[in-house]
Amino acid sequence: MEEVFGPGGLIARHHPNYEYRPGQVEMAEAVNQTLTGGGAALIEAGTGTGKTLAYLIPALASRERVIVSTATKNLQEQLYKKDIPFLQQIIPRQFHATYMKGRSNYVCLHRLKKADETPILDGLKEVDYFDEVRRWAAVSETGDRAELEDLPEDLSFWPHIDARADICLGQKCPEFEACFITKMRQQAIESDIVIVNHHLFFADLALRGGDYGGVLPEYSTVIFDEAHELEDVAASYFGSSVSNYRIADLMEDAGKLVITAPDQASEMNKALARLAQRSDMFWLTFQSGDRNQALLEGNSPGYRGPERTGRNWQDGRNTIDSSFFLRADREGEYRPTAAGEAYMALTTAIDRVIAALALVKDPPPEVENIGRRAESLKFDLEFIVTASEQGFVYWVERRGRGVFLHATPIDVSGILEDRLFENVRSVVLTSATMTAGGSFSFIKGRLGIREARELIIESHFDFENQAVLYLPERMPDPRSREFLDASVEQIVQILEATSGRAFVLFTSVASMRETYERVKDQVEFPVLLQGQASKAGILDRFRKTSGAVLFATSSFWQGVDVQGEALSCVIISKLPFAVPSDPIVAARQKYIDDQGGSSFYEYSVPEAIIALKQGLGRLIRSKNDRGVLSILDPRVRTKSYGRLFLQSLPPCHITKQIKDAAAIFE
Repeated sequence: MEEVFGPGGLIARHHPNYEYRPGQVEMAEAVNQTLTGGGAALIEAGTGTGKTLAYLIPALASRERVIVSTATKNLQEQLYKKDIPFLQQIIPRQFHATYMKGRSNYVCLHRLKKADETPILDGLKEVDYFDEVRRWAAVSETGDRAELEDLPEDLSFWPHIDARADICLGQKCPEFEACFITKMRQQAIESDIVIVNHHLFFADLALRGGDYGGVLPEYSTVIFDEAHELEDVAASYFGSSVSNYRIADLMEDAGKLVITAPDQASEMNKALARLAQRSDMFWLTFQSGDRNQALLEGNSPGYRGPERTGRNWQDGRNTIDSSFFLRADREGEYRPTAAGEAYMALTTAIDRVIAALALVKDPPPEVENIGRRAESLKFDLEFIVTASEQGFVYWVERRGRGVFLHATPIDVSGILEDRLFENVRSVVLTSATMTAGGSFSFIKGRLGIREARELIIESHFDFENQAVLYLPERMPDPRSREFLDASVEQIVQILEATSGRAFVLFTSVASMRETYERVKDQVEFPVLLQGQASKAGILDRFRKTSGAVLFATSSFWQGVDVQGEALSCVIISKLPFAVPSDPIVAARQKYIDDQGGSSFYEYSVPEAIIALKQGLGRLIRSKNDRGVLSILDPRVRTKSYGRLFLQSLPPCHITKQIKDAAAIFE
């Protein structure tokens, strides 16, 4: 590794901005030892270490297929489009790399053609968007919607043409050979390095051995970059989920079946009409009524109750339990509630659809697929409604018109120990933020890692001279309405002092949008808002626009690299504590407290520290960068736990005066 990364080495001879970084050599050696000897490694590598090359070089040296999993698509594309081409130019042997995303990121050529026959568009504007997608799909080599940088993220018709697994016809599809998923899989099989994101990795890990099979090629080595994100992603894939959209999609696809026998077509139409009726009745039980509100509250720890407008709950999450569907009467007999009766009627309607599908003679390939989806839907519904599996939290979520039922494992450590760490020969976990208070204990406990190499590499940058931390005085409590007014005033003042060039980061979309609306008319700088274009598109616009200010949430707290003056300020609105009323967070906290621990100091604080370190880590990305870090949340100064946050940040000058913060640019 010294011969590769040291002065006069392979990197030094080819990289125009080469710097000798002892930490990079140290990390590369640790990764190499893990890939050679097996086991797990935990490596916190501060910004500027050059960790990407520090794990890619040993991965290539291993001469085995290596899965590299990142937290975000942004970082995934950076690896594939920047780091891999560089290595392909300088490595003295040929190697192949590919990147894979979740199937819903790719267009399905079969569904795209069928969409011409089905009204799926909302308004004339979407007709233009659809035409653009169709022209793009005819010439694209990947079918990845990230190439559509100028189209909005929330295309209403995309779910009707994407390539997600549950609608795939596999080899029976007439477009199988031309399919972008087929091509992607073949490229992965032929590759030395396969770059994925955490969502795809754990979707694959959860599916292996199931009806749909794995997506990734076989592997014995995996490297997780931005590994601090693993717990939440893994939990989402080792549970179950059902929504009104899932049932509606099933009915829509079943309704499109071409059934030639009149009696069979009639039975299918009747079954689908019954399913539509029963589905509406079931989902209505989650939308109105004080009785249902009380049942939804259950015994959820930290539950604050749904906010309602009229008789409908606003978007949010609430815990449910089996008493929502089955309750004891005065005689002690358990009887179904209105929701329970609606559930039983729904499952009966699903059974009728399954029976109607079985009657179809000479069925088209879609029939088997839809039948399998219906069986899976029924199984997941039963798992959630009965709530009999200990160790899961059961909850309902409203997002716009969507209602989602979830069963999520409270603790994934045992699952990951069994499914990942005991079955994969070599696992490397790295990030710039994995420790709290200098210890890996938090992440080891959450992920089920018993033994691992541990390495902390300090940042290569000189934060004492390159950055200043501005903590404004006399900020109101962040939970008060006055905080918005004060934060808007502070943000405007900070942006004036830094000439824009800033990320303003929030913990919620609502706060981001409200603050954006208040600030945009008070500053002269170009102001961008996350969601106005694709993430890659808006980030590119930020880099190219002088003095730009970007208002963003969680996806821009990590995996985003903007070097130079374009990003000279990072403003954090609030300390990124997880919402205590969130069902998953509340269940994890209760689990820790029930074991005799302190969930606040063992879970809430370490998790928030890691998130804060990620957000502030966007600022200093090279040795020439200078910038202002600012935390508007007063708790970092006024609460006893605030010192834990400050102790975990890179050492830099702290000031209460904006003029002192602006002096960093002089």
